Amino acid sequence: MNIDKRIDRRNFVKYAGFFSAGTLLLPSLTLKGKDDIGVQLYTVRDLMGSDPKGTLEKIAKIGYRKVESAGYNEGLFYGMKPAEFKKTLKDLKLDLPSSHYMSGIATPDRKGTLTNGWEKAVDDAKAAGIKYMVLAYLTEEERKTLDDYKKVAEALNKAGEICKANDIRLAYHNHDFEFQPIDGTIPYDLLLKEVAPELMDMELDLYWSVKAGHDPVKLFNENPERFPLWHVKDMDTAGNFSEVGTGTIDFQTIFDNRKKAGLKHFFVEQDVTVKPPLESIGISYKNVKEYI
Repeated sequence: MNIDKRIDRRNFVKYAGFFSAGTLLLPSLTLKGKDDIGVQLYTVRDLMGSDPKGTLEKIAKIGYRKVESAGYNEGLFYGMKPAEFKKTLKDLKLDLPSSHYMSGIATPDRKGTLTNGWEKAVDDAKAAGIKYMVLAYLTEEERKTLDDYKKVAEALNKAGEICKANDIRLAYHNHDFEFQPIDGTIPYDLLLKEVAPELMDMELDLYWSVKAGHDPVKLFNENPERFPLWHVKDMDTAGNFSEVGTGTIDFQTIFDNRKKAGLKHFFVEQDVTVKPPLESIGISYKNVKEYI
């Protein structure tokens, strides 16, 4: 199946609405094994929508010890208030280092975004124990021109100031489109330049950067210690998503360069799974241990 037809990241907006930082602040990560392995809850979004607590319990039983939220909506995480969500995770011995959010530029009426109700979102993140707030995705309307990306950068700078004042780090999560030149400029480079490094880190999605033809290690070398967060998912020979360790991405070399990246937390993610999502993240959990 064509990868572009299989991916519908725009559904992030639908699911997040339905469900309800940084290098200078933290020491470098020394990966110790299974306690460092996280999972992005977008991978199990349908299960989190129907049974969040039961799904989190199953994730913990697999062995994961960190999760990244993709379900914040107007004060609730998957239908739970921040304190309840925090307690639910704590009871399962799960940590919540980071959470995903939208910009709100194309959806100005939606609250809990960078441009609408961000102060409230930051307060809720603090209550939930979150350390990184990540801009997850730009809609097509938000990324057509370089001026669009400059508006995003402006919103990121403002949001980053609020995060900084609250001892939280802002971060940006990429797909492949940020690496596609517009009028001779690569938007990803524009964001790195336009957003102050003291206000924003980068969450590098390894699959999407490789998909776009960019070597993650080269990015680390060019922008040292700006990548404290990673998304870890593999690519099969046809370019489709696959479980970590079953595809073509050289994760060992990437993990060997984690110090240069400034890695603090990484999260297994698979936007689309052929196998049942819990089975897929179980395979990825088993295999990713080989690289750390």
